[in-house]
Amino acid sequence: MPDFIADYDWSGFAGRSARIALVLVLALVFLRLGTRLADRSVKSIGARSPLRESSPRLEQRAETLAGVAKSVVRIVVWTVAVLLVLEEFGLNLGPLLAGASIVGVAVGFGAQSLVKDFFSGFFILVEDQYAVGDVITIADQTGTVEEINLRVTRIRAADGTVWFVPNGEIRKVGNSAKEWSRSIVDVLIPNKADLAAATALIAEEARALASEDAWSECVLEEPEVLGVESLGAENVTVRVSTKTTPAQRAPFARAMRSRISGRLQREGLVATEPASKRPLSAS
Repeated sequence: MPDFIADYDWSGFAGRSARIALVLVLALVFLRLGTRLADRSVKSIGARSPLRESSPRLEQRAETLAGVAKSVVRIVVWTVAVLLVLEEFGLNLGPLLAGASIVGVAVGFGAQSLVKDFFSGFFILVEDQYAVGDVITIADQTGTVEEINLRVTRIRAADGTVWFVPNGEIRKVGNSAKEWSRSIVDVLIPNKADLAAATALIAEEARALASEDAWSECVLEEPEVLGVESLGAENVTVRVSTKTTPAQRAPFARAMRSRISGRLQREGLVATEPASKRPLSAS
């Protein structure tokens, strides 16, 4: 028989059992209150968010943060409860706590990067820097966020490559899917063409495309012809900017290029490639 069982004072077992039961009951009560408080705290954060309450993005972030908060509450409550129960059995917790402290320090030194990842992931979620489905740029890699947790962010690039980025290594992130975006289209016009007439045609086609039913909901502001972006030896580049929803930025830009290109071809305003980029003819 183990020594701590043989040396245990069983005379006060009933009283100790009552105290242990009380500790467990209080643990359950505090656990329930703590999880409710965590839910309410997350909801209060969401209420101050610029996102609408019905936004799936907000719901996803709130669910993740609530899960983290509840896990922390469970760990704290049950750790304290277990220590109180062990104390009721007469165990000397001093050496146990000292050993746990030493182990904790050793693990802390060995897992600094892991702890850093968790803290960074927590603040990424709290500050809503990005969410699943956003198109972001991290460390010169651009892709769509497929998964984000407290330790790592997974993004998929346009070529299908999946990148796993530890949250602690993220120093700067660009998010092109926050609230709104700009669809930028550059159009080449021959130098000899009437620039004013060509610009008017471009503006007309851009506004006609934006007013179509297929694009009316995603276009937030009327397309704007910004003017000449650059000058070349044979062509002039005219830039068109349109404020759109983030998800439709690229599709709208492709549709606009096709629409404007077709109109310029019909009007005989097709730009030519520079001589240096033309393929060499066979001799």
